[in-house]
Amino acid sequence: MATNDFNADEIRKRKLRGKRRKSIREWFVFTGYLTPSLLGVLLFFFGPMLIVLVQSFQRSSTNTEFVGLKNYETVMNNQAFQSAAKNTLIFAGLAVPLAVLLSLFLALLLSSKIPGKSVFRSIMLNPMMVPVASIVLIWQVMFSYNGALNTYLGWFGVDKIDWMKSYWSRFVILILFLWKNLGYNMVLFISAIAAVPQEQLESAKMDGANAVKRFFSIKLPYLWPTIFFVGIMSLINSFKIFREVYLLSGDYPVDEIYMLQHFMNNMFSHLDNAKLTAAAIIMCIAMIIIVGILFIAEYRLGKDTEE
Repeated sequence: MATNDFNADEIRKRKLRGKRRKSIREWFVFTGYLTPSLLGVLLFFFGPMLIVLVQSFQRSSTNTEFVGLKNYETVMNNQAFQSAAKNTLIFAGLAVPLAVLLSLFLALLLSSKIPGKSVFRSIMLNPMMVPVASIVLIWQVMFSYNGALNTYLGWFGVDKIDWMKSYWSRFVILILFLWKNLGYNMVLFISAIAAVPQEQLESAKMDGANAVKRFFSIKLPYLWPTIFFVGIMSLINSFKIFREVYLLSGDYPVDEIYMLQHFMNNMFSHLDNAKLTAAAIIMCIAMIIIVGILFIAEYRLGKDTEE
């Protein structure tokens, strides 16, 4: 009897040692795969970010004297920075909701039984394959003072408008942003709609629920994670619209489309490292706060949906 107990204990110990060796081996494999990416992030992301943070508290790139928050105060009181921040927030406030709502509407439309869905889907995805230089060229042909749009409006007796040097420039850039991003967002929503349980939709339909009620009661709770993801991606892309605006209007565009990236690019051109780094940190903090609010909202809505 004692021999059997001894053998059982020995077997258990061997199994435990085997599990420990397996866990250690898996940990080394996991660490081996993760380490190159982690080193890359530390070297090319957190390292430069730490350098920027340190430099934002210095007098200049050549004078490392500690000046505290003086650079941040200078930037916050700078009229160009205030204008750029206001324009960036206004553009994001217009672009992000439209990008989410329009792409969701298109996804719902393409998920229904309508003819020509594949053709329309291909048309919407085409902007993703067009290089930025080609997009800018198309917009210059369309919206320049002697461009196609003014030519068409002239047929109806409408005076020419200098679209990129007027109040309308913000809406021209907004149309460009939506044209570029709706296709990708739409594909994400189509995938999310396809994952909604069809049994629940069929049951609700048999109970007499119309399409609107089925959407808000069944589809929308399943779409919340995708809505927030699309919102965050659209927000990030709205802060990256500088590239197109720069190619269309140069360093100093009309006030309505003078963005934060313009301010930082001009500080870089003037070698004003103090303002540049302070503005970059302020922009980073603003993005972290906005994205954090979105994640908190997603968590609370997801929690309410599960309950």
